Amino acid sequence: MKRILVPTDFSTRAENALKAAAQIARKNNCEIHLLHMLEIPSQMNDAITGGAAIPEIMLFLQKAKETMQFIKEKNYLQGITVIDFIQLEKASHGILSFINKEEIDLVVMGSNGVSGIEELILGSNTEKVVRLSPVPVIVIKEEINDFNPTNIVFASDFSEEIKKPFQKILDFAKLFDAKLNLVTICTPNSFKTTAIANKILNEFISKFEVKNYSFHIYNDLNIEKGIIHFAKDINTDLISLCTHGRTGLSHFFTGSISEDLANHASKPLLVLKI
Repeated sequence: MKRILVPTDFSTRAENALKAAAQIARKNNCEIHLLHMLEIPSQMNDAITGGAAIPEIMLFLQKAKETMQFIKEKNYLQGITVIDFIQLEKASHGILSFINKEEIDLVVMGSNGVSGIEELILGSNTEKVVRLSPVPVIVIKEEINDFNPTNIVFASDFSEEIKKPFQKILDFAKLFDAKLNLVTICTPNSFKTTAIANKILNEFISKFEVKNYSFHIYNDLNIEKGIIHFAKDINTDLISLCTHGRTGLSHFFTGSISEDLANHASKPLLVLKI
């Protein structure tokens, strides 16, 4: 791992993500790419061709540059290579294109989380990146003074398609010498007997070299609640899981557990796309 991307809107939640990223970067000798997406209001965008909005855009750019420089001088970033970028583009689209262009290895983002009708209509840039990013994404909700995830939950159905992203989970766990708590959530709509669940896990884990792990079967009303409750029960440092990256009608009707957790889980969340 060489490059960590931290998108920032200069908010407290973005700084919480940057502080966590700094701890990861320091431990693994990575550089941080700090990205601010300057979204131009549509009415201003319409005026650009006539030149009327140019002075305002330049003012926003200058203020963004000054704020970036101020952030880079923070004590918790001392000794870490931090490269700042400012782009005129919509946030989620710009972040996803930046990941590919700059060969990013990991994204660390902040999120407040929303719920109810606001979540249904608006969604969030964090959710879109979580769902579509080709590299692992860590979502940070609160300030973490010591980001050292040595007790990690990985929730899954342990199907064949999980094998490739699971190797990335193992690689991440090794960075922190972490224990993996592998859990499958049983719900009224997806019930498995203990014997069947154990058989699936044993066949899955036999394909990997992993020693520091435990396996759990947890019952709850739905998968999201099960993951959150299990993580609380064992006092985990980090929740990890995989997402299909569904879009369009498929996403609307089936939902996304990773997005729900990005909204509602207070623990840091590590998501990998299948």
